[in-house]
Amino acid sequence: MTEHSKKGSADEVSLLRLYLLRGGYLLVVVGLGITLWPEFINRSESWELKEGVVQCMLFAFWALCVLGLRYPLQMLPVLLWEVAWKSVWLIVVALPLWASGQMDDSTMGTVNACLLVLIFPFVIPWRFVFANYAKKRGDRWV
Repeated sequence: MTEHSKKGSADEVSLLRLYLLRGGYLLVVVGLGITLWPEFINRSESWELKEGVVQCMLFAFWALCVLGLRYPLQMLPVLLWEVAWKSVWLIVVALPLWASGQMDDSTMGTVNACLLVLIFPFVIPWRFVFANYAKKRGDRWV
């Protein structure tokens, strides 16, 4: 394999970066596991529609992050999605509420949970992301 063909490959991502990435997945797995699993196990009533959707999406995210511990580069789109939706929510929902002085305790709790996303830009191997999701030729359409 030539040096040029390795560009953007998993070999290009340092072992340290892989461990940092796994640490990010582990943070999600442990953090969500502590809050999510008791909710699933000890649930005595059915959830309302939106609460059920949120809990099931969190469970799916948790399960994909478990896979990320083993396959950190292959599961990167999961972390990119997490960074994207939390960033959008913080900018579009929370920031205007904060700027207008209308931030309530419930929203502030969500803000605090979403601010944990700030660690992910430091663990994501951005050169790998750019090489594999922006520069790399896409799959054929026909």
